Amino acid sequence: MLHFPVFWNALNLGLYTHWAAHGTASQASIDVALFFAEYAIYAAPLLLIWGWLRHPDALRPPLLQAAVAALVALGINQLIGLAVFEPRPFAIGLGPALLAHAPDSGFPSDHLTVIASVAASLLLTTTWRRAGLLLALLGLPVAWARVYLGVHWPLDMAGAALVGLMAALAVHLARHRLLEPAMPLLTGLYRKLFAPAIRQGWVLR
Repeated sequence: MLHFPVFWNALNLGLYTHWAAHGTASQASIDVALFFAEYAIYAAPLLLIWGWLRHPDALRPPLLQAAVAALVALGINQLIGLAVFEPRPFAIGLGPALLAHAPDSGFPSDHLTVIASVAASLLLTTTWRRAGLLLALLGLPVAWARVYLGVHWPLDMAGAALVGLMAALAVHLARHRLLEPAMPLLTGLYRKLFAPAIRQGWVLR
């Protein structure tokens, strides 16, 4: 199992002491942080699902690309977790976690990885760039919140952003060879499963 070098830990600790909640933190700021830390991640899959259901075929390939990028990024995180163990702040006594969490390795953050990979993937397109930008902006309070509440280090967020970007770029470069051939199959399956809703006009064909 690998560990981070001393300078990495020193930088993490220095940033964390300025970033994390302290004893004087208000309940309002903690509640805001809890919202972003726990629930903002759902914006990414909900955006992809809404985009698929409410937009025509021509706009759907980037959504598949973003979903695959998120899965690839999470897979990379799992591999990193097998090789590197970084205890979370609360696990080494740097205050209590204000968000309940298992004391597993925190590098990189899965929550921010999902948001970053989907956002970066959409930013690489022309049709969904604005949505990608909004999702990327949402990642900022998510990163703040998960450090503020004591369940992550600041560099867990930097690692998540990097993994998300790398996964998005890799899937984007491979999209013509790997994803485009799958679109007719996925579209056909979608139309069969959602046939009643399509007939009612609730979702697009």
